[in-house]
Amino acid sequence: MRRRKAGLPRRSLEEIKHMRAAGRVVAEMHEAIRQAVRPGVTTLDLDAVAREVLRRRQAASNFLGHRGFSGVICASVNDEVIHGIPSERVLDEGDLLSIDCGAIVHGWHGDAAFSMLVGSGSAAAQLLIDTADRALAAGIAAMVPGGHLGDIGAAIDAVVSLAGYGSPHDYCGHGIGQAMHEEPDVENRGRHGRGPLLESGVVLAVEPMLLGGGDDDVYELSDGWTIVTSDGSLAAHAEHTILVGPHGPEILTRA
Repeated sequence: MRRRKAGLPRRSLEEIKHMRAAGRVVAEMHEAIRQAVRPGVTTLDLDAVAREVLRRRQAASNFLGHRGFSGVICASVNDEVIHGIPSERVLDEGDLLSIDCGAIVHGWHGDAAFSMLVGSGSAAAQLLIDTADRALAAGIAAMVPGGHLGDIGAAIDAVVSLAGYGSPHDYCGHGIGQAMHEEPDVENRGRHGRGPLLESGVVLAVEPMLLGGGDDDVYELSDGWTIVTSDGSLAAHAEHTILVGPHGPEILTRA
């Protein structure tokens, strides 16, 4: 008799309740940051906005202190893909800003990211952002009971490849629960019908990262955190924490 392969972790109704609560805090952080973004604001100012939401909601940050990280948000600007450290950097008109943040409620995590323009920006930058959102939506739509993990990456890659953008190979989405990063890796490339089965109760963080120049190469800055495009092109990042529900996906990090 063949041994059945272990499936993806499935969350109980009580656990999902806590993850929904964490997700609502993350959604509120996103909304507060969006309202605060304008030319002249620093990324450290935006970190303070997010901290205030966490304080008000009595939630903890899953970013602060993670491997020594100093902020409650990642704030990545222009050619910075992910993991930008909040600082006194002043945002300028037309910058492409990516924000990633998370929250913990009763020991359960939420994690999500968005990209936006600071003030008015180029049509090309907005198209990159819009395509990242479409890629995320395609990945989410693939998260149905009876599907496979590879379906998510295949759906994301179809959008990214058709648009002619790049995507880093070494960074991807992840499982999430009582830790921010859990198994499995949720790749932004995949093959339909491959990988573990998606069952009701599975929760994953899905996060396409798009590189505007079409090159897939990135590198890490000397700060040990910030990942930037190798060709200096713009980057966009979109992420949600998603529950595979009995009838389809539910976005936990949406208000």
